[in-house]
Amino acid sequence: MKRSLFLVALAAGLAVPAAAVASAPNDPLAPRQWYLARDRALDVFDAAQQLFAIRVAVIDSGIDRDHPELRGRIAASRSFVGGSVADQQGHGTFVAGEIAAIADNGTGIAGIAPSARLLVAKVVRDDGAIPPRAEARAIRWAVRSGARVINLSFGSVRDPADPGRDGFSSPERRAIQRAVRRGVLVVAAVGNGNNAPQKPWPYASYPAAFPHVLGVGAYGRSGGVPSFSNRDDQYVDLAAPGMDMVSLFPRSLTSRNTGCAEQGYSICGPKEYRHADGTSFASPQIAGAAAVLLGQMPLLRPDQVGAILKTTAADATPANGCDACTPGPDALTGFGRLDVGAALNALNGTLPAPDRLEPNDDVGAAAATVYDRLNTRATLDWWDDPSDVYRVYLRRGQGISAAVRSSKVDPSIILWKPGLHALADARSDLRARRSIHGPGVVERLAYRARRSGWFSLQVKLARPGFGPYRIRLAF
Repeated sequence: MKRSLFLVALAAGLAVPAAAVASAPNDPLAPRQWYLARDRALDVFDAAQQLFAIRVAVIDSGIDRDHPELRGRIAASRSFVGGSVADQQGHGTFVAGEIAAIADNGTGIAGIAPSARLLVAKVVRDDGAIPPRAEARAIRWAVRSGARVINLSFGSVRDPADPGRDGFSSPERRAIQRAVRRGVLVVAAVGNGNNAPQKPWPYASYPAAFPHVLGVGAYGRSGGVPSFSNRDDQYVDLAAPGMDMVSLFPRSLTSRNTGCAEQGYSICGPKEYRHADGTSFASPQIAGAAAVLLGQMPLLRPDQVGAILKTTAADATPANGCDACTPGPDALTGFGRLDVGAALNALNGTLPAPDRLEPNDDVGAAAATVYDRLNTRATLDWWDDPSDVYRVYLRRGQGISAAVRSSKVDPSIILWKPGLHALADARSDLRARRSIHGPGVVERLAYRARRSGWFSLQVKLARPGFGPYRIRLAF
């Protein structure tokens, strides 16, 4: 299944007055970056310039390495499709500019995370194709190169009803799981319906539809979600502006528009980029916001950053411009619209508990192996992480006891016998024991093994929710 960059050429959204901000950069094109005010990025602009330099990987179509607005911002770059890293399409430079363009320099635009440093991986061939194995190699390279955030503004159609056109890729999934395990937050566009059989399309694209990936949808100036932004009641996590966008553009491409004064900016690019639309351009705002949080508090785990961004998002409803949205998480905007100011302020409060054993979403090698007693906190998320699995070896006659306590979510426990190779293949005859309700908010399970082998203890959500739990295992 072909992977595509998520750019569309549509009419710009309705103009509305920009929100009041605490401060603003002196970059002359910043007033055209309406998304900075809507994200409340300008509320923390002064602080964002002084933060620790977080490495953000832009895995895309390459970069204009010598662009003046990226001077000193590119930590490393590499092509995984042959040739140079030069951006012949403009998409990667546009995405990179949204994240890390030099701010307050009296020139051009301002990046949402001006202190960030970029790791640029070119994975788009000249014909526009993105080989999954090239993408996987790029993700692994980014992790080795110290990325804390990876932005993926592309994907392939997901269609659970038709495997023939479903773009699932095992190399892509494995590379993302490895990145998450190494402490990297992966952010991806949920995709554009014009790449799908119909629009709006009810499924987020891969890789946004993988667990532990922050899937980002788009909204316009009026607050509504455009028809091109894929819907998904599970894998759309957040929304950010994605219409009438302005950013950097390769000067080799803008030079073809000789009558345009703003050389090096999308305003002078091809027609489809002059008022650029697409979930491609919503995703880097979330990646930039993540870099701001990590720049303030570098020891945050990726699941903590994701939780902060989701819980501080502004809920999208008909009252604030999204007529098709509903209160609470929905298929169009997930937990809501990005609010950088609220997310940064949340670092002054109680932080979400880190889940250091993620990803542990399935049995076998995909589980967290426990060799001794376990007493730890973890999290479950109905929309992105509904199950955690702990792998334990029991000898014949050996007992195991488990207790899960949570006041935030409603979990249950299932112990699976040896021989189960994937949760998707679970059958009742492979179930060793279910949990029973304990006092208060505790689920308990006890079992004595009838044969030796590797058992899988699954903690799963019984109903929608998002939050921490404490698990105790003894065997």
